[in-house]
Amino acid sequence: MTIDEVSSAAESPGSASPPSPGRRAAAATALLAGLAALAVVAGLLQAPLSLAAGVLLVVLAVLAGWSALIHRGAWRWLGIAIGAGAVIALAALLDPRSLLRVAFVVGLVLVAMAAARYAVGDRAVSRPPTRRRVGPAKHGVLLMNPRSGGGKVERFHLEDEARRRGITPIVLRPGDDLRALAEKAVADGADVVGMAGGDGSQALIADVVRHHDVALVCVPAGTRNHFALDLGLDREDVTAALDAFGDALERRIDLATVGDRVFVNNASLGVYATVVQSDAYRDAKLATATGMLPDLLGPEAAGFDLRFTLPDGSRQSTADLVLVSNDVYRLERLSGLGTRARLDEGVLGVVTLTVDRTRDLRALLVAQAGGRLSRYPGFRQWSASEFVIDSGQPSVEIAVDGEALRLEPPLRFASVPAALRIRTPRSARTAAPAASHPAGPAAAATALLHIVLGRPAELEPAAAHPTGHRARS
Repeated sequence: MTIDEVSSAAESPGSASPPSPGRRAAAATALLAGLAALAVVAGLLQAPLSLAAGVLLVVLAVLAGWSALIHRGAWRWLGIAIGAGAVIALAALLDPRSLLRVAFVVGLVLVAMAAARYAVGDRAVSRPPTRRRVGPAKHGVLLMNPRSGGGKVERFHLEDEARRRGITPIVLRPGDDLRALAEKAVADGADVVGMAGGDGSQALIADVVRHHDVALVCVPAGTRNHFALDLGLDREDVTAALDAFGDALERRIDLATVGDRVFVNNASLGVYATVVQSDAYRDAKLATATGMLPDLLGPEAAGFDLRFTLPDGSRQSTADLVLVSNDVYRLERLSGLGTRARLDEGVLGVVTLTVDRTRDLRALLVAQAGGRLSRYPGFRQWSASEFVIDSGQPSVEIAVDGEALRLEPPLRFASVPAALRIRTPRSARTAAPAASHPAGPAAAATALLHIVLGRPAELEPAAAHPTGHRARS
């Protein structure tokens, strides 16, 4: 197999080359649309009392909705009634001209976002990863879970596509042992193994191939495919991932472990881990979460027995959420879990969230709504090579790459640096959103201004904390 070292700047879409005239025009459009939106919003400030009343009604609706989620019975119905009343009052407060202005602002914001996305694209990448060119696989094998992602294997005809490309397809049947199939594929001479399935399956195959120093191809045929997102793959173009079996780019990335179990994304404890334990969760996620939240975050909730050491050496005995990730996430909101700028930092990312039911609810909602979760007082984020969680319970509920488990404490997490050879198509952007998208309005405006002036939109690393650093305490 021919292997040549590749200059990241020359090969990566994130190279620091001067922007094209089209990108410069898009950057100028984004800035002008953003300024126009601000001007229209300033016009709305001419009626400060109405604006203040509107803001208060929005806050009231959000708080009432949260109250409905964490309470039962009469309190839940009262929250629903108050929230609905606030929404109706907000609609009555805004006159038709105000509604048109709001719609115009929304339109301008959408134009600005679309233009900014095109202008910055995936080119503003800080410290792009070092990759190498590799030739086609000599004996490529693609393992497929036909049940993942609502049947993406069949929908995208992956079995036929694999055969057409000279890749040996292996479809997982009921009762099959995925690990055993992967081990057999390697024993039979596979030099590249692909997995078409969810992130839990990706982690399992990664654990197999790392021991044999065989390369992995991630085919995003699961539901969310967070691993594929952070690899820079197009999650909507499932078939394109098969190009990694041909002339491709290869790099080494990290894995993480909890005990003897490998994960590629994250392990979660606390609220999320408890909810996903429910048998009803996969079929009715929202209804299940709504039914369980009063017991988990309500005023009478006992909290979670999760004990760990903070970076300053102090001990904490509880948290409502603990997220341990393979490298560091850029977290702006609780929903979606964010993305990672790099997968080769050789660290664990640790996030803890503790909610004071009586004091911090409003602050949490404001931080969540504004995409500023790190400003919430109960939020902490740091990185470490190892992390231990203990508990007085005989077993701890944990979700590992989305899979619900119960493990005996203490839970020992560790980073396994450069453990996995990963191949991606040469056409892939190979940059996650956290690496290629500016963090916040100020960074976005700066990147766009650089592009307008004909300069590369270089970004600073996002959320790359040194070991033991506490972002918030």
